Amino acid sequence: MPDVLIADDHPLFRDALRRAVITALPDAQTHCADSVHALLVLIEQFPEADLLLLDLHMPGARGYSALAHIRGQYPGLPTIVVSGHEEAQVARRALAHGASGYIPKSTPGDEIVRAIHAVLEGDTWLPHQLVGGEIALKNDEADIAARVASLTPQQFRVLTMIAEGQLNKQIAWDLGVSEATVKAHMTAIMRKLGVNNRTQVALAASQLAVDPGATQTLPDDESE
Repeated sequence: MPDVLIADDHPLFRDALRRAVITALPDAQTHCADSVHALLVLIEQFPEADLLLLDLHMPGARGYSALAHIRGQYPGLPTIVVSGHEEAQVARRALAHGASGYIPKSTPGDEIVRAIHAVLEGDTWLPHQLVGGEIALKNDEADIAARVASLTPQQFRVLTMIAEGQLNKQIAWDLGVSEATVKAHMTAIMRKLGVNNRTQVALAASQLAVDPGATQTLPDDESE
């Protein structure tokens, strides 16, 4: 009985994906998450899952960061990215980051079913209008993706919270850990990313955004 993970923060589209999965795989068990943090917990519960349908934009996701991390930690988990973006370049970058398929959210249900079958058979799937073109990453993006992939799940959670502008004390509260633990994670994250402060951490993560130029000013954290 296959286990399929669905990560999307929009209930209606999450339900549409679930219906497509059941159509493609009538015996499948579907398990849903509405954020990257919830998805990481779900993957830990189902480490042998057969397929992941991953929304490119949801709480805790910075563009391709979640995809890069999950592909690094769970290389055996086939992943289809779903997104509202219709641009070919966005789809090609998803494949370059290790996705096995890319489904725009305008895709009809029967096409989603075909995509699921194709990926589970070991193929790569793109809608016909997005097929073709280069899928190689720039060196800087490939490097930061590999570094993000090397983070532990908890370190990745902290990374996403830093990128969202949260302070150490907020991160500690949300994760239910001490500020000292957050600082230890920060030290490990900076070492793995090859940077020296939290602003540089956020800038590094922003390289995996769909629009790499979209960055935000982070508040100072005196407890850093």
